[in-house]
Amino acid sequence: MSESDQSAKVRIGVIFGGSSEEHAVSVKSAREVARHLDTEKYEPFFVGITRDGAWKLCDGPGPDWEDGDCRPAVLSPDRGVHGLLVLEQGRYTTISLDVVLPVLHGTLGEDGATQGLLELSGIPYVGCDVQSSAVCMDKSLAYVVAGSAGIATPDFWNVTGDERVDPDRFTYPVFVKPARSGSSFGVGKVSRPEELAAAVEAARRYDRKVLVEEAVVGSEIGCAVLGDDTELVVGEVDRIALSHGFFRIHQEEEPESGSENSTAIVPADIPAEARTRVQETAKAVYVALGCSGLARVDLFLKDDGEVVLNEVNTLPGMTSYSRYPRMMAAAGLPLAEVIDRTVSLALTGKLR
Repeated sequence: MSESDQSAKVRIGVIFGGSSEEHAVSVKSAREVARHLDTEKYEPFFVGITRDGAWKLCDGPGPDWEDGDCRPAVLSPDRGVHGLLVLEQGRYTTISLDVVLPVLHGTLGEDGATQGLLELSGIPYVGCDVQSSAVCMDKSLAYVVAGSAGIATPDFWNVTGDERVDPDRFTYPVFVKPARSGSSFGVGKVSRPEELAAAVEAARRYDRKVLVEEAVVGSEIGCAVLGDDTELVVGEVDRIALSHGFFRIHQEEEPESGSENSTAIVPADIPAEARTRVQETAKAVYVALGCSGLARVDLFLKDDGEVVLNEVNTLPGMTSYSRYPRMMAAAGLPLAEVIDRTVSLALTGKLR
């Protein structure tokens, strides 16, 4: 390949890993992104973040990426650099980037922290901005904003710090969850008052702010959304079919082989009118919370047809078994095209 052809490629930084509880899922998501990244269009630079928070420029997000040829690297907040600072033989060299695709999940990845660093760097990036990322990550804030836009949400109560909760104030069952965490870590269903204190303490392992939320009776429905508030694309709707218990995403030992209590049905086996209502509600949630780029909006569909917000994932899983790419693929958008469209939106502000 000629030097001019190489320079014409979009230089894309793919950041993955991270120090959250969702580190392993992020690596798997990045692996799938790497498989579908069109190397005729993009020149990728893979930056893995270890569980301890060390940034390393590496060959790719393979299973043993940390054992490969890695070099310490950081994303420079200096807009004059507009890329990576890579430590080589005691000196820093620079690698310029045109765009960054953060394939990070959970704390410090999709809560606005990484997005803030990217804003300082001046590098365009895929996904929601700082404000939207932070609001969506905090389930109670997301409920307040969505509720103010007329979107139905569960009743909920915040528990902060070491606050003690009166178990007799709730109607059971309720769900107890960390307010700012993902993938169901620390989430528990509480059926009796005497179970509440233990569930709150379990949630506090992941966040000092805990949510006690009414149990909404209905089907768990998801909708993949792509774009900005001027042009939105939605994927097919999915439905989580449960055999028992409640849905715990990414909690299985071998998720590639399926969940022990749930199956995602795509397209969802719901009436066409309900499907349209779910998609329209998902778009309304996306706009109300200021999302851009992409997000997966999780909802409840009640027996009476009401659609209730569950949560929003601003950097949804991209693994081979993840819901977002499956919903988009069912709508005719394979992962390679999802990547192209989100990168185009980051670079130009327009879908292509």
